[in-house]
Amino acid sequence: MARDYDSQLLESVAVRRRRMRDALLFGAQRARRTADERLGKVFAGIAIAAVLCAGCVGWSFLQHTLAKQKAEQEKQQRQEQQYQQPAPTTKPEDSGKNAKNSPDS
Repeated sequence: MARDYDSQLLESVAVRRRRMRDALLFGAQRARRTADERLGKVFAGIAIAAVLCAGCVGWSFLQHTLAKQKAEQEKQQRQEQQYQQPAPTTKPEDSGKNAKNSPDS
């Protein structure tokens, strides 16, 4: 007899908790709100998808811009290095040989 009472008590507590949870999640008029909730979820999903797409496009644009700037900087550095290198001239050994073989010496 005691086991029946205990099992009934546990079952009634479980039913009460489920009802309280449903009341908290869905409210008192849960049958009327189903269409509104569905539309709200659809619009929320569209808004989240739009934000994600905009974020992806923005990230791609940022990466492209940074890569373009880096390529321009590397190009400028290569040009500066080319201008800093002296122009090829005659070798000093050649000018010394010419001075020894010249008739003035």
